Amino acid sequence: MAHLFSPLTLRNVTLKNRVMVSPMCQYSSVEGMPTDWHMVHLGSRAVGGAGLVMVEASAVSPEGRISPGDSGIWSDSQAVEFGRITRFIRDQGSVPAIQLAHAGRKASTDVLWKGGGPLLIGRDAQAWEPMAPSAIPFDKGYAMPREMNRADIDKVVADFESAARRSLAAGFEVIELHMAHGYLLHEFLSPLANHRGDEFGGSLENRMRLPLRVARAVRAAWPATLPLFVRISATDWAEGGWDLEQSIQLSRALKEIGVDLMDCSSGALVPYAKIPAGPGYQVPFAAAIREKAGIATGAVGMITEPAQANEIIESGKADAVLLARQMLRDPYWPLHAAKALGKDVTWPVQYGRGK
Repeated sequence: MAHLFSPLTLRNVTLKNRVMVSPMCQYSSVEGMPTDWHMVHLGSRAVGGAGLVMVEASAVSPEGRISPGDSGIWSDSQAVEFGRITRFIRDQGSVPAIQLAHAGRKASTDVLWKGGGPLLIGRDAQAWEPMAPSAIPFDKGYAMPREMNRADIDKVVADFESAARRSLAAGFEVIELHMAHGYLLHEFLSPLANHRGDEFGGSLENRMRLPLRVARAVRAAWPATLPLFVRISATDWAEGGWDLEQSIQLSRALKEIGVDLMDCSSGALVPYAKIPAGPGYQVPFAAAIREKAGIATGAVGMITEPAQANEIIESGKADAVLLARQMLRDPYWPLHAAKALGKDVTWPVQYGRGK
């Protein structure tokens, strides 16, 4: 029976345990370039014993950033700089991963500690025009996004494919495609954000068309030996929106393309969603998709306690847990969790006296 500190093998990559560091925006990049902050932030989580350490949502193009402080991988120089970080993560026995993203209509916002509000052209010097499947702003006060045409759609696919190739050059061993949290690919999936009348809107098949095109392009560019993850919002938590049943159908289609794990989050498409947040509240999505789509899943959302995380794995609800805020509070959570669960794991030799 698998437990939190049993290895997990996906394709030719083996994680030493089932604890993954979720992608967490740091808003500390300069023109998309990772900085020393990223080296220390990500490196310390690898030192802390996580099986996989994932870089924050990294834009596949400048216009795909959430904020001016987002990391990106649209240039070769960014890939080179990420190479320093992936080498360090790997040297600590963890697997380096990156989440590829396009913010869609939620692009051009300020960094979190400055309020995270919209940056508007004509008012803010750093603003740029967001784009989306339909000309529907995220919320009051946000810019009206430009409805994407066919050339825009084709460029997004090409941008994701190029980012995948750069991710390989940078030394990443796992890519995760961001199809969640109200960003571009999620916007195409949800009927609340996608009102198109062409082959990219309307039916579920049409709304899935662009996300599946992106997944195929990335899978073709990414070595067959390396895993591909997808993060989804399993529900919009809003009437008439994306839901679990559609998520199961999407997961089946992604599995056929060659996706290896579904990272099951939820929400963030519309500001009026009513989310019943609480410990483990999103775990049932991972369990349902694992069972009904027959694909490995990662569970996320207010997973904080070692016994809680271990039970998710032992009971077969998910194949891995992805921790975010708990990892901000405690970069060494995996080492502390192992002790709490009575599992003997290797510490960095430099920290042996602490063990």
